[in-house]
Amino acid sequence: MITTSGTNLEHARAHNRRVVIEAIRLNGELTRAEIARLTSLTPQTVSNIATELEQAGILSSHLPRRAGGRGQPATPLTLNPDSAYSIGIHLDHQSLLIVLVDLTGTVRFRHQIPIQKPQPEPTLALIDHILQEMRQQVKIDWRKMLGVGVVMPGPFGVEGISSQGPTTLHGWDNIDIEARLSVSTGWPVTLENDATVAAIGERFHGIAKQLSSFVYLYIGTGLGAGIFTDGRIYTGHAHNAGEVGHIVVQPGGRECYCGNKGCLERYVSLQAAYEACGLDPTSAMPEDLLSVDETLFDKWLDTAVEPALQAINIMECVFDAQTVIIGGTMPKPLVEKLIKRLTPLYSSVRSRYAQGTRIRIGMSGSDTPALGAAALPIFDEFNPQYEVLLK
Repeated sequence: MITTSGTNLEHARAHNRRVVIEAIRLNGELTRAEIARLTSLTPQTVSNIATELEQAGILSSHLPRRAGGRGQPATPLTLNPDSAYSIGIHLDHQSLLIVLVDLTGTVRFRHQIPIQKPQPEPTLALIDHILQEMRQQVKIDWRKMLGVGVVMPGPFGVEGISSQGPTTLHGWDNIDIEARLSVSTGWPVTLENDATVAAIGERFHGIAKQLSSFVYLYIGTGLGAGIFTDGRIYTGHAHNAGEVGHIVVQPGGRECYCGNKGCLERYVSLQAAYEACGLDPTSAMPEDLLSVDETLFDKWLDTAVEPALQAINIMECVFDAQTVIIGGTMPKPLVEKLIKRLTPLYSSVRSRYAQGTRIRIGMSGSDTPALGAAALPIFDEFNPQYEVLLK
């Protein structure tokens, strides 16, 4: 079973509640005794918290009792899906996707609409319209809405990159999308870049449930990395941590809009794949790569493998992560083809410890960023925050 540690310090009650919720989320269902064993909390502390969370409707004990040893059979606890909801919004160059999920990640509403080079005012009006439509169609207790996560391609607020590059959204530099949507919806709103929310989505819904430290290499229009260290997401000072697409991997190489030459995303990204396969990067969709001549895609792979190996080596040596997960909006069969070519990996600090698991395929496809964005409010509400122990 997957473990997460709590503390019996009285002032850390909020932290302990999060630890209990996280333990159940990671394992699906647990008895009180199993929670105490996995979290290092006392049985009495677990019992008190479990009772409190059941009364709040967050936990449910309606599963069949488990027969065991002596005494009464134990009753397992599980999360109540209808105890909390969140909304994820993904906006990029060609589409707007909005999803509503419950606490367990089940999608309750999904609306996608094509949109070319979205401009702020009409796009914000469109988002408001879809959210109003959603509130009319979906019959849930809207008082249990935790908030809205928004994902857009980064970097944010970087002069000469945010407003000019082909992988960013032009015209959004001075738009406070968090404040605008918070006012119109009445809910808390959090904005993050696509790689960061993909990593959070993977932590909640994918293979990273069992990992505390990992790097998610996100192949989108550009290339970014979402970074988890000790169970916490690292976003950096201006939410631009993980902008690995602008690491120079081939000095004097292909020109990049950031002003440098040989940046990683000029070789490993949807933009680079579109160019290599003869597609128009301004209008192509990720699925279009599935229908191009296979020899053209393989030709792109020939140029992408070496830079990708360098990126993985850098991520491993800097973060000592348990694994590097590769995913994003590139179709899964094509991500699988890339991963198969990434052998042998360069030696790194992970070489001795993680043979066979150093790189893994994560969630991929068009819904990945929106599901990650929807996980943002849940992550903020329920993920254990170890800083509380320092107060």
